[in-house]
Parts: sequence; structure tokens; C-alpha cells
Amino acid sequence: QMEDPIQLKEEGNKYFQASNYEKAVQSYTQAIKLNKDKALQAVLYRNRAACYLKKEEYAKAASDASRAIDINTSDIKALYRRSQALEKLGKLDQAFKDAQKCATIEPRNKNFQETLRRLGADIQEKVNAGGAIPDSRVQKMFEILLDENSEKEKREKAANNLIVLGREEAGAERIFQNNGVSLLLQLIETKNPELILAAVRTLSGMCTGHKARATAILHYLGIDNICMWMSVDNEEISLAVCNLLQTISDRLLGQGKEEQHGKEEAVVLDSKKDLKMITMRLLDMLVSKNVSGQGRDRALNLLNKNIPRKDLKDHDNSRTTFVIDNGLKKILEVVGQIPEMPGCLPLTENTQLTASILLNKLYDDLRCDPERDNYRVICEEYIKSKVDPQDMDKTLHAIQMVSGVLQGPFDLGNKLLSMKGVMEMMVALCGSEREIDQLVAVEALIHASTKLSRATFIISNGVTLLKEIYKKTKNEKIKIRALVGLCKLGSAGGTDYALRQFAEGSTEKLAKQCRKWLCNTSIDARTRKWAVEGLAYLTLDADVKDDFVEDEPALQAMFELAKTSDKTILYSVASALVNCTNSYDTKELVPELVQLAKFSKQHVPEEHPKDKKDFVVKRVKRLLKAGVVSALACMVKADSAILTDQSKELIARVFLALCEDPKDRGTIVAQGGGKALIPLAVEGTDVGKIKASHALAKIAAISNPDMAFPGERVYEVVRPLVSLLNTERDGLQNYEALLGLTNFAGRSDKLRMKIVKERALPDIENYMFENHDQLRQAATECMCNLAVNKEVQERFVADGNDRLKLVVLLCGEDDEKVQVAAAGALAMLTAAQKKLCSKMTEVTTQWLEILQRLCLHENMEIQHRGLVIAFNLISSDKELAKKLVETELLEILTYVGKQADDPKKQHVINVARDCLTRCMDYGLIKPLSQA
Repeated sequence: QMEDPIQLKEEGNKYFQASNYEKAVQSYTQAIKLNKDKALQAVLYRNRAACYLKKEEYAKAASDASRAIDINTSDIKALYRRSQALEKLGKLDQAFKDAQKCATIEPRNKNFQETLRRLGADIQEKVNAGGAIPDSRVQKMFEILLDENSEKEKREKAANNLIVLGREEAGAERIFQNNGVSLLLQLIETKNPELILAAVRTLSGMCTGHKARATAILHYLGIDNICMWMSVDNEEISLAVCNLLQTISDRLLGQGKEEQHGKEEAVVLDSKKDLKMITMRLLDMLVSKNVSGQGRDRALNLLNKNIPRKDLKDHDNSRTTFVIDNGLKKILEVVGQIPEMPGCLPLTENTQLTASILLNKLYDDLRCDPERDNYRVICEEYIKSKVDPQDMDKTLHAIQMVSGVLQGPFDLGNKLLSMKGVMEMMVALCGSEREIDQLVAVEALIHASTKLSRATFIISNGVTLLKEIYKKTKNEKIKIRALVGLCKLGSAGGTDYALRQFAEGSTEKLAKQCRKWLCNTSIDARTRKWAVEGLAYLTLDADVKDDFVEDEPALQAMFELAKTSDKTILYSVASALVNCTNSYDTKELVPELVQLAKFSKQHVPEEHPKDKKDFVVKRVKRLLKAGVVSALACMVKADSAILTDQSKELIARVFLALCEDPKDRGTIVAQGGGKALIPLAVEGTDVGKIKASHALAKIAAISNPDMAFPGERVYEVVRPLVSLLNTERDGLQNYEALLGLTNFAGRSDKLRMKIVKERALPDIENYMFENHDQLRQAATECMCNLAVNKEVQERFVADGNDRLKLVVLLCGEDDEKVQVAAAGALAMLTAAQKKLCSKMTEVTTQWLEILQRLCLHENMEIQHRGLVIAFNLISSDKELAKKLVETELLEILTYVGKQADDPKKQHVINVARDCLTRCMDYGLIKPLSQA
């Protein structure tokens, strides 16, 4: 009996995938009893909840999901499973609440949105009770909510009913017309978090799809109040208010769900004034000390989302130029903050990076050089105004601003570095005795060293200083940055020069120190992220990456950091994982050139022993066991401003490496890898999309599509697979894509139609002509499964193509696997379309010889398919049957049909007898007794 909870969990997963839910429950239960790790306990409870859902034991499913949520309140799978269980138990209000939390965590998840719509409709039906919502019902809801003595359950039900009403047009209007906005404002002023959330979410629903109502609500509540509520130090309330303001902005901009409201729409004045008012207030929030770090992040996110143009074909970038003229200095003020100094604005770990992203988006949205020059001049003048030789603190803020711009519009950052004395000031600050000076200067040097020209200056001026700082400082925050600076300089300079400055030690020693910092939770996350960036460089060393994957605490610490919304961390984590899995591109060494280089006494790089395949496989297995798939799936959910195309490509590379062994693909699917790969295959760099599509093909080739890509998700996988049917892709990508499409084509006609609509048929036919045996076989098998589809059959029936001829000729191939597939396709086509039976005799003179060979084949599977084809031809037309009886085919059918009954080949004998019976029915041959 197993005593390892992780092995028991994997055993349970296998039972679940095999639909053996009772055994899966037993494995998870045993693991729960033995396990002591909280994170794993949550996974075990939510997995057991999934089993209970399948077994329709909904009370147990809800209980287990609740236990998982008690451990991790943001466990989205547990929340959704509890929502499903509660819905089945008839507790629609509670189910709606859980589904709403899921949709808040993953707003782009269509499944959650659909669940919300369905539950909302069900609750609406119950509330409405088949008729119009009486005003008294609305008033009653408010009375319950505003009465402090109301029972908690009644309050929750009233709150959820109100939210649902607000989402429906009739309900929203009923609330609006019955002094609802005033009453909702009273709920907000109670300062009760639950009531505030209910009120804000109801207001969001009321603003959706109705410009006049959204404008009225904005004016009644007041933008100052809305921004004040968004500034509170409560994440859930702050996010809900942010969503409300986004909904209002969408309506003012004319985006989102469009609805007609007759004359009422016509009374709304031009919304530009309101949009400017919102924008100005958001910009004011950026520099207000009364705004929480979360509130500042929300303001930045709203500006990021609503100001730059979504489509560059739209020539109007006036919102961007307005923000640059009225708020660029305020954004620079945010990136110039130094958390370690007194008087710093309240910030989160993501605030300054989000501000840098906004700077970048605004710069990219400019249309011409004069606009970019204006942007640069504002930055230069503002930074110059902060430089004061007599006030080092002000100067420090100026350097921090340059550092922030370098993380945003990099070209502009480089121009700022060219300002007189900036680079020299950075190097000088490194030599300061004040730790805060060293901290800011080292960080700025790191961001500046990305360009080779800058790195050359720093290598010649700053490496010695960085080395001294690393050796002498006792401040861990500075030490770690100095190390990363040296790593980055080595990378930027195309040499390990910077690392070789350490006379003692090696990369393994430096990496060990980085892992130590990474695991030290007493160090702030902002500093620990530098440890991840250091490892991203150091794991290029084979010894380092091998040690790293064996360090479980360090891996878990890195995975945990990957959940934070930080662009640098995501990129660094992805880079480290690419290095550990060796999923980067390598140049293949031509043996002749290697010998030539050795002869001319040139250095020839040799593969490190730990970069050989067996070591790479071992590292991949270790990462899978540590839960790397869950971490990657979490990274993929990050906002597009944080998850760059470059990061997506790196993640896709890692996924492809993880999918190499077919035995691991089930684990990858179970941990959310299949779902995570779909957006990577659709968006990103060309290389990244190809890698993700290839990983999907590997999973699709051997997995049950219903398990790997449940629901509608499976249809999203078809296009990435079809994209691999391209002569520019390599043979393995073509082959595994064909296997995946074959698997899909065998599942349902809806999937077959999707494959046809994606225009895959011509490519599949081309691969049926391939000289490569495996490609030809895979393409033929795919066509065999597609042949069931009526549209595919009609293409074979159509005149002016050689599709049928190709299939007939493939039946005569020597390769048995190709014969099996081609004969299967021909059997289905001739069974479905009588026209193809007569057409088959016309496409090639070899048709009869090929058919006879099939019917006499030693391989029973091929023989059976050949006999089915013969039966289809005989059944289709008496004249064609007569033609066949006059050939040697009759002797073959008689020989097979006369054989004694044999369970092993009875299906073959029976088809031959059916052929003879049909010929007797036509009167073409006589029964044996009359012969």
C-alpha cells in the first residue's frame, strides 16, 4: 500500500481519467489522511470534489470544495466545483456568488461568464415568478439590506437578487425608477463590505448597455466618490469599483453591449467632457497620498486599458496626447518613487511596473516624430528639474525615473541616458556610502545595461564598483542587485567577463546564493524577484540548472513568485525554465566543420555532459513532479500588458519540452496544461505559436479529446493543429498534427466539420502523396476518419478531382498501415455514396486488381475492409454486381464464404457470405444446392 500522498494523488488522477470515480475517491481519501502539506491538501480536496460531482453526490462535493477554499480562498477550481454542486442542490444564490468570484479572478473565461448568465436567468425566473417585478419587491429587498437586524441568510439572498435584477434590463430600469441609485448609495455608506460589494455590482449591471443610465449614475454618485471607494485598502471592493468605472467608461466610449433605448439615448450629450473628467481624476489619484497602493494600481490599469488606441488604424489618438500633456509628469512621479525613502506614496509590488507599462503604451500610441519629441522634452525637463547637486535625495528620484522609463519605452530611456551626466551620476552613486544610493544606482545600471553600447560603458566604468558592492555590502537587497547586474553585464557583453571578475567561487556558488535569497520569505518580494532574474542568467550553466531542479524549496518559491503580476518576474521565470529544459534553439554542429576548426586550432564548443538528453529528461521529470505545469498555467492567465509575446514564446518552449514523453501528457492535461496552451498557440510571436501548436498536437495525438479539452475548448485546438500542416514546418510537426486531427476526426461530426471549415482537406490530401511512409500513413488515417462526414463525401463525388483515385491507389500500397487506412476510407465512402461505387471502376484500370488483392490479404483487418468494399459495390447496382461476378472476384468470395465458422475471423467470413447472398438475390448466381 502506497504511503506517498503525491503518488496517491497521481493514482487518483489516473483513475479519474479512466472514469473510475470510486477508486479515485479511495486514492484521494488515503492521500488526505497521510498528507501534511496544506497546498497539496487543497488539491486533494478539490480533486475528490470533482469525483463526487461525477458520482452526483453533490453535498459531499460542496463540502470538499469548501475545505479546499478554506485553505486557499482564491482556488478557482474549488470555487467553480462548489458552485456546480450548490446549483445541483438548488442553492442558486450561493452558487451564483461562487461563480461571480470565479469570473472576477478570470474575467475572460467564457465558461464562467456562461455559468453566471445561466444562474442569473434561473434566479431571475424565481424572483420574477413568471410576472413583472413589482415595485414593492424591489423596495422589500432594500428594506432587508438596510435593516441591521435582518438575518444574514436573508440579507445575502436579497443582495444576490438585487445583483441579478441589475443585470437584466427590465430589473435595472425598475431599480433606477424607484430611487434605487439613492438606496444603493446608502448601502455603500453603511461601510459593510458585503453590502458595498452588492451595491457596486448592482450599479455595474445597471450601467451595462445603457449610456443614459450610466451617465446619470456617474453624475449622481460623483467621480470623486467613485475614485475614493476605489482607493480603499480592500482588494475585492477596489476591484468591483474599478469594474464599475470601466463599465461606465465603456458606455461613454460607445463600447460593449449595444442596446437601443429609443428617445432616451438621444438626450445624452456629448460624453467627451465626462471622459476627460474621469481621466483627470484618475491622473490625480496617481500622486495622491490618500490613495492606497491598490487604488493607485486600479487607476493605472484603467488608464492602460482606456487611453491608448486599441486599433492603430484609428487616427484619433487625442486621449493619449491629452494624458501626455496633463498627466505624464504624474506618471513619472510614480515611477520615480523610492519605497525605502520617507514620504513615499503608498505602492504595491506592481505599481511602478504598471506605470512603466503605461509610459510604454502612451509612447507607442504616438503617430509622428513631433508628438514623440514633445513626450521626450516633457520627460527631459521634468527629470532635469529633479537633479540638484545640493540635494542628493532629489537627484536619486531623477535616476529612479530614468530607471522606470527604461522599463517602459526603451528607446526613449536610452535617449534619457544620453543626457549630460546621467550615466556618470549612476556610476558615482554606486560608490556612495549611503545604501539607498547604491540600491537605486545599481538597479538603474541593470536596466541601462540591456543595450550593448551602454553595457560597454558600464563594463569599463562600473563592473569594479559592482564587484566591490557585492563583496562589502551587508544589505541583502543591494547584494542581490549587484549580482544580477554582473550577470546581466556578462550576457549583454556576449562574454562572461563580469562573472569572471569574481576571483573566488563559481557560477554554482552564485546560483546557490540566489536560491537562498529566493527561499528567504523575510526578504520582500521586490528584492526576491532579482534572485529569479539572477537565476535566469545563471541557469545557462549546466551544473547550475541541474542543482536548481533538485532544490524543491527554491522551485516552489519561484513558482509562487510567478503568480505575481510582474512582467520581469514572468520573463525571468520563463527564461530559467527554458534553460533547465534545454528548450532554447541550438545550432547543429556540422562534423566536417568541427574537424576543420580543430585542425586550424580554433576553439570548438563542446556539449556539457549535463546537457545530454538523459540529464534533460531527468530535469523535466523533476519539474513536472514539482508542479511546473500549474505554475505555467497561472502565468498564462496574466494580463497582456504583463505577459509579453517574448514571455509567451518562452512558456510555449517549456510546454513543448514537457510534452516530449507521451507518459507525461496526462499529468500535463490534469494540471491545466491543455487549456493554457490554447491562447499561446493563437497569440504571440510566430515561433511561440508554432511551439505551442506543436505541444497541443502532441497532447491531441494520444489523449481523449473530451478529457484533454472539455466542452467547446476542443474546437479551439483545431486551428493550431491545422497551422502545422505546412511545408515550412518540419516532418515531426506535420506528423503529430495529423495524428491529433485523426484523433479529433474520430470523435464527432461537429469536430469533422470544424476541420473541414479550417480548410485542412487540401493539406491532408497533399500529405497522402508524401514519399515519407509515416506522413502518408497519418494523412490517410485522418482522411479515413473524415470520410464519415457528408461534406467530405460530396467532395469525393464531385467531378474534376482525383481524390477517389488516390484512395484506390493507396489501397494497393505495400505499406500495410497505409492499406488499412485507405481501405477503411474507401469502405466508408462506398457505403455512404452509391455514386462512388460506379466512379471507383472508372478512376483507374487497376481498381479490380487492387480490390482482389484486398479480399485475399493475409492481414484480416485489410481483408475485412476489402470485402466490405466489394459488398458495397455489389449492393449499389445490379449491373456492377454482374460485372464483378464475371471476374475472379466471385471465386475469391466463394473461397472465403465456404470456410468453416471460426470465431477469430467470423466477421470476414460473414461479409463474404453477404456478398454471395446479394448476388443470389440478383439472380446472378445459384445457391450451392442448385449448382
